[in-house]
Amino acid sequence: MTTTALHSEAAPSNPPAAAQPPTLRSRLAPRPPSPWWLGWLGAAVVALFAGALRFFNLDQPERIYFDETYYATDAYALWNFGYEHDSLDDSDRMLSQGDPNIWTGAGDFIVHPPVGKWMIALGDWLYSIMPFGTAVSPEGWRVASALAGMISVLILVRLATRMTRSILLGCTAGLILALDGLHFTLSRIAMVDIFLTLWILAGFTCLVIDRDKTRERLVRLGETGVNLTTVGWLGMRWWRLAAGLCFGLAVGTKWSALFFVAAFGLLTVAWDYGARRSVGQQRPFGRWLGFDAVPAFAQTVVVAGVVYLVSWSGWLFTRGGYNRDFADGMAPAWLPNFMSAPMEALWSLADYHSRMMNFHSNLSSEHSYISAPWEWLIMRTPVMFHYDGQAVGCDTGNCVTSVVSIGTPIIWWVSIIAVIVMFGWWVTFRDWRAGAVLLAVAAGWLPWFAYPDRPMFLFYALPLLPFLVLAIVLMLGLVMGAGEDSPRFAPYLRALGGVVFGVVVLLIIAHFAYLYPVLSAYPLPEEIWRDRLWFDVWIYGRDASS
Repeated sequence: MTTTALHSEAAPSNPPAAAQPPTLRSRLAPRPPSPWWLGWLGAAVVALFAGALRFFNLDQPERIYFDETYYATDAYALWNFGYEHDSLDDSDRMLSQGDPNIWTGAGDFIVHPPVGKWMIALGDWLYSIMPFGTAVSPEGWRVASALAGMISVLILVRLATRMTRSILLGCTAGLILALDGLHFTLSRIAMVDIFLTLWILAGFTCLVIDRDKTRERLVRLGETGVNLTTVGWLGMRWWRLAAGLCFGLAVGTKWSALFFVAAFGLLTVAWDYGARRSVGQQRPFGRWLGFDAVPAFAQTVVVAGVVYLVSWSGWLFTRGGYNRDFADGMAPAWLPNFMSAPMEALWSLADYHSRMMNFHSNLSSEHSYISAPWEWLIMRTPVMFHYDGQAVGCDTGNCVTSVVSIGTPIIWWVSIIAVIVMFGWWVTFRDWRAGAVLLAVAAGWLPWFAYPDRPMFLFYALPLLPFLVLAIVLMLGLVMGAGEDSPRFAPYLRALGGVVFGVVVLLIIAHFAYLYPVLSAYPLPEEIWRDRLWFDVWIYGRDASS
């Protein structure tokens, strides 16, 4: 396995006189690594490893903790009523009983769309019907998050393999994601950020596949003698439709997905324009606009909007949800009866969204673990999801268990270097992979700087993580492939690149293993527990300075 594919689409240097000019296929659609089954086998192995980490002791802590008190109970209500319901004060008792008849009150005001909570509820139901499962249990309301974490690792392996044409780099990307502490902890708690990350990553992957498929069609047309300079419609873009579906589910999980949808929508049409220019089309704007850009808007934005609306079906087709009756009787008298109810329901939903937006716009908090966007990449202020200073399970009698939601620092710190390398690579060679990674990082990070007064937390950075991992493996691929244009020094540079690759991967493995007990509620003597959390801010948050 080599990493030469990382250099195949960069701006070429002057070739030797005897070299053959690049073919249309090598420029537009380089072959994926072979055999194909080996890539899938590697992806499955890495994903199963990630799943084993996430499912092991998934019931710890054995109670609702942190924001599970909102999301797990909302998921339970959605499954039983179709809308979020006012909960009883004792959430643990309510969930342990698993009886919808003990719920009282009206629909509850919620501030996030329902897709993530539907996924939590579906996981809980699936677990309950297993021979070893029980209804409404810690494992049940966390199993969907663990599956989402495992599947996101699988997707990233396949995506990185496609982008680098390297099975080794693809599996490395999945391994890095599997060993990140932020991804690990959010895969073991009933919160929705892991689902947001999954759907954003899946949508981006669909667009990359669509990019490859479109270029493959152009290559095949050229190989059959078609004049590519006048080609218009390139066929149905099913993968772009799939991306629209994923983006709708992402926005239906958290509105922050809109930043990614806007960025990736521009990216996919930019890829189309580049493909038309690559085959020699002069002034392709008209064909690009009519055959690529306008359909792309329908396939991504419109499809995402429809999916988002469908995700509210439970609220729309029941009557007890919060604000559900806001527009009752407000439909115009001239409107046919069969249209009045849907019109009033959509009007009520629009007003509900206005209230949600007002909540987010005016949100304030004095939480100890608030983290500004500039702090995310350096892992300055993680969130203490769970802490028990009187736990049992170690010999000293003074045990601590915790779930500190912190990314594996070595991953995030190396990613800062990798992003800088990607910027230099893109500026120098205009490589599409570097540009795509930079755009994704910008979409998930920079918009948050526009809200300096809004309370934010480190786990908001989770959707960035797969793209930071891509930056790392692309950088490692460049290092390992160094010297390809200098045969005299190539063996030495490759050996050095292999050493760098090995050191980085081993450091990541060692750092995750070192942090694992404080990420997984494993009982430790307090002195050892504190040794693993290097800074007071990792323990006390902003209160560390007081």
